[in-house]
Amino acid sequence: MKTELNYINLSYQTRSQKEYHIPLTYQIFGKDLFTAPIILINHALTGNSNVSGEKGWWKQLIGENQVIDTHKYTVLCFNIPGNGYDDFLIDEYEDFTPSEIAEIFLKGLEALHIKKLYAIIGGSLGGGIGWEMLAKQPKLAEIFIPIACDLRTHDWLHAQCLVQKFLLSGNDEPLQKARIHAMLCYRTPQSLNDRFQNRYHKDNQRLESEDWLVYHGNSLNERFSLGSYKLMNHLLMNINTEESQLENITARMHLIAVDTDLFFPASEIRMCFEKLKEKKKEVFYHEIQSIHGHDAFLMEYKQLNTIIKNIL
Repeated sequence: MKTELNYINLSYQTRSQKEYHIPLTYQIFGKDLFTAPIILINHALTGNSNVSGEKGWWKQLIGENQVIDTHKYTVLCFNIPGNGYDDFLIDEYEDFTPSEIAEIFLKGLEALHIKKLYAIIGGSLGGGIGWEMLAKQPKLAEIFIPIACDLRTHDWLHAQCLVQKFLLSGNDEPLQKARIHAMLCYRTPQSLNDRFQNRYHKDNQRLESEDWLVYHGNSLNERFSLGSYKLMNHLLMNINTEESQLENITARMHLIAVDTDLFFPASEIRMCFEKLKEKKKEVFYHEIQSIHGHDAFLMEYKQLNTIIKNIL
């Protein structure tokens, strides 16, 4: 299985007319390119191109004999430029939007001579970038599976990202504090209450739930840079797919929501589905049932495997 980090050197001009040299990195899992159907995976906010294998963040879905079987498919994943996984950072992160990341990914596919994908699968921010890609190249994929995301950032999510932006601009442990706030949006009150039940950690003299939040804040700070997190939060804040292009998308679309999602509420995704259904036949809606909220797409693997297996 090919897992090395590969590079494509690109020149890109943003809408603000700034020129960037982008070392777009990617990993390939499973079959060699052009020997099997190609599935593009777009990673989420703190994810990266390492989607399969021992340390793969989606290894419960992607791998040998998994629902996205690397014996059957070529699995490709780009790193969002500036996510830091490849040590490339973008200081002027507000120059970029999900639309521009989508254009960079399309340039990457062009550099690899890939004209057609079997599927695009993206969770959260990755799904939003998938929407943007297909709005630009409507015939790119046969199947599109956006998971726990919508084609735009709605007001509630924008507001949460704004709080993140304020926290990330502080001087005292900004990334840790932003991550603690984010965890409360990724999960639900029931998820935390059921898990911790007000248990008190006597050694630390605080609630176990507080221990858990501090752990996640420190853990992300150890593996993620402040600049990268600012960029990714900015991207999540600015998903805005051009709706007029959606009816041109030829892919069979399967929208997957989480019934308790606080970031991308299932009600919003159902509304998107209903609008698309008025103009397109090959549009379907699926819903994960979970107490865990947005993070269910990284937790409820039994449900997600069943849904994706029936799609692919």
